[in-house]
Amino acid sequence: MMWALASRSGGGEAAASAIGAGSVEPTPPRPCLAPSSIRLSTGAHSVSRSKRDARPVNVGRVGRPHGLDGAFVVEDASEDPARFEVGASLLVSGQPATVVVSRRVGGGRRAIKLDRPVARGAELAVNRDELAPLEPGAYYVSDLVGLVVEENGNALGVVADVLPGEANDNLELDSGLLVPLVEDAVAEVDLDGRRILLNVGFMA
Repeated sequence: MMWALASRSGGGEAAASAIGAGSVEPTPPRPCLAPSSIRLSTGAHSVSRSKRDARPVNVGRVGRPHGLDGAFVVEDASEDPARFEVGASLLVSGQPATVVVSRRVGGGRRAIKLDRPVARGAELAVNRDELAPLEPGAYYVSDLVGLVVEENGNALGVVADVLPGEANDNLELDSGLLVPLVEDAVAEVDLDGRRILLNVGFMA
């Protein structure tokens, strides 16, 4: 089984696995990543779902104005440029909006104008089922955030974020633990059950 997660803009140094006070950090496990790359730019587990998944997934944020035509710079933008092309549909505060102007600006960023006024700082989102499915064993970060991480029936915390590393990505739990996304650590990602099961003894 392979685990591959989205890298974040700018990357970052590999984070050590925080095992908790008084415990001993285990030998770094063997990374198990997509063979074609260190990590995927985005990931999705091929999960069949019986109904439409309309959970919003953030793809950017309304930034400072750009020009005099009502356009704005997209902050924290998705790596997929198609999200901001003319004609693309976005959700702003849960309501649909359409991109009517799109242009590149300094630093490789994108400035867009929508078909209605939006407030600076508003989140730009799409429905989860609009994201492209990728290879099995890879996941969108938004799929994992909020899942309960368990080891041998004991809850260790809830995934708050996914942190990029040089060798592998790491689950950051709300309890302060970091769990490496490698097969030595992760036994199963149960999206329907909203949990991630670790191999027994890994966090001992």
